Amino acid sequence: MSLADDLALAHRLADAAAEAIRPFYRARYDTDFKSDASPVTEADRAAETAIRDILERERPGEGIIGEEYDAVRPDAERVWIIDPIDGTRSFIAGRPIFGSLIGLTQAGWPVVGIIDQPITRERWAGVTGQATTCNGKPVRARTCRSLSDAILASTGPQYFPGCTAEHFSLLARDCRDTVWGGDCYNYALIASGHIDIVVEAGLKFHDIAALVPVVEGAGGRMCDWSGEPLTDASDGNVIALGDPARLDDVLEALNAGDHHH
Repeated sequence: MSLADDLALAHRLADAAAEAIRPFYRARYDTDFKSDASPVTEADRAAETAIRDILERERPGEGIIGEEYDAVRPDAERVWIIDPIDGTRSFIAGRPIFGSLIGLTQAGWPVVGIIDQPITRERWAGVTGQATTCNGKPVRARTCRSLSDAILASTGPQYFPGCTAEHFSLLARDCRDTVWGGDCYNYALIASGHIDIVVEAGLKFHDIAALVPVVEGAGGRMCDWSGEPLTDASDGNVIALGDPARLDDVLEALNAGDHHH
């Protein structure tokens, strides 16, 4: 299989997820759903089922790791990693800044990634060694001369366990501005040159796998808080940069508080 075939399949998976999700978005519900049958769970399940059906039919030897159902063949050389709705809170609140994540890893390394926003119909696609596209047009991350010029983004202050929040605030202090909310959409905005830095803690690999090819194919960089590349063995503390030249500045700011602990 070529990466071109993989990308074409990833686009079809994203199409299937989008079709499943759209009817649930901003829909009116007559009853109060119990937590186990909330609209987001129904939308998640419908989207993930649609994706898995296609993969089982077309790639029976490849693994699937998703959020809603048990992993199948997770030890395969090639594993599809999917999160049908990344940004549940935004989805429930009717904000079109959630996304469907379709990732493919080879030997634990992300090689294909799609971030799809099914409501605004924006789709970022990344493949190792190729330029990232948004709706088919190449996009580029922007340069950032210093942290004082940087827009920093993260999903929410409540997602920083332990003392990671202190480290984040040290970085935020050095940046021009911080925006909250956005989940996977922030990484897409890095690829398109609107945000400079995203920092998050405690992510799962299904939150990360699809993002790496998108950010890096736009000239950006993704790594952990030590500056190491992200794989299925990473700890879930993530940095995404539009301008890789700022990596040392970000690591220094994030780790500035270490001598206090």
